[in-house]
Amino acid sequence: MQPFVSAEEAWFWTMAALVARRDGARIVSGRGLVTRPCEPDDVVKCLDRLYRQRRIDLAHARIMRIWGERGTAPDPAALRERGDHRLWREAMERLDWPLRLKGIVAGPAPRGAEGGVVAFPVP
Repeated sequence: MQPFVSAEEAWFWTMAALVARRDGARIVSGRGLVTRPCEPDDVVKCLDRLYRQRRIDLAHARIMRIWGERGTAPDPAALRERGDHRLWREAMERLDWPLRLKGIVAGPAPRGAEGGVVAFPVP
């Protein structure tokens, strides 16, 4: 299994799968060139949880859908895309943490995410 490098990469993969599904393709696990640690619906569930927690709002979701279908992120250098880029960046930063916790995005989970006990050295 090959996890994604970033939340953005996971989102573009998810949107490509959702667009293909909408157009009639059947998504079958393990049939792609690269085996991923999730299904597209797993990424959508993380986004849904962020929405229900009010960490992402409809404006974020709208920008994620529009640019996800285009397969590219908004360009911060383009004057007309600056607002979209701000929302895109916020959404990707907020989506990154839950995707790392689930092993969908590579790299260590954020510190303290495990909820375990931390031992402090005794002087």
